Amino acid sequence: MQRAVRHAIPRAVFRRVLEAIAVALILATICFALVHAIPGDMALRIAVSRLGVENTSPAAVEQIREAEMLSRPLIAQYGDWLRAVATGDIGRSFVSGRPVAEELLGASGYTLRLAAMAWLLSYAFALPLGIAAGLAPNGALDRATALAAAALSSLPTFMIGIALISVFVLSLDWLPPAGYRRTEHLVLPATTLALGLVAPSVRIIRNAVVEVQDATYMTYARIRGFGRIKAFVRHGLRNASIPIVTFAALQFAYLMDGFLIVETLFNYPGIGDAMVKALLARDVPVVMGCALLIGTSYAVISLLADIICMALDPRLVDEGHGSR
Repeated sequence: MQRAVRHAIPRAVFRRVLEAIAVALILATICFALVHAIPGDMALRIAVSRLGVENTSPAAVEQIREAEMLSRPLIAQYGDWLRAVATGDIGRSFVSGRPVAEELLGASGYTLRLAAMAWLLSYAFALPLGIAAGLAPNGALDRATALAAAALSSLPTFMIGIALISVFVLSLDWLPPAGYRRTEHLVLPATTLALGLVAPSVRIIRNAVVEVQDATYMTYARIRGFGRIKAFVRHGLRNASIPIVTFAALQFAYLMDGFLIVETLFNYPGIGDAMVKALLARDVPVVMGCALLIGTSYAVISLLADIICMALDPRLVDEGHGSR
């Protein structure tokens, strides 16, 4: 079985590489179309973002239009970008003039920090609550977590963030409101994202535990004299982990959506904030670079989930799929 897993990993890597290329290009194409669909003069927006309102003149706008070749047909601009990407060059920012890779490298470090803290914080609550609720289905804790999860799921991310700012910044003055200068600035945005992740995670973990508890091998373990918790730890934990790992990878999509909102709300200098600012400035290379990064990251995380699931249950190799 372990040998089969080792042989299956290259196939999973190849599949995810193809998926990463396809997803990244589709996202970049959609972003390219959306940026150009925004009403207004793109050269004017770039000039205002680059020079400031007071230094923007018609001559400066025309100079930028010519320098960035914005008068060319859109299909020609898109073709130039594709050819450059094929050589490993994702371009330079229209606003700062810096390579897009440099700008994204700086922003991605902040986003990774935020994502790691939010994900760990969410599972610090979701794992014990979900397992406890699953070990005692329909009990008081199970009903309480179901009610809390439904309430949290109904709240938009920005409302959770505003509520946290109202309590911990405006009322208690315990935490800084925005920006990033020290670790304390991570607390509110990470908690905002974590609360959005906790709600579905608790129910997924609870359902996985309940499903494992009803399995035949668990019944046999209890007949042999194992208690409910000991039987779960020795025989059920590994199998319950598979849907949890799969769902943890899918949560990356939620995090991407959350980054755009949370980083903008808290003025946090990550990928989401960079993408929003680039959209407002019509900085096409940065927007498309963000799309490439997001698409590639999703495929990499999906690949890791596939490998972990195949390691947890090698039978998935014979069934011809990883975490799906």
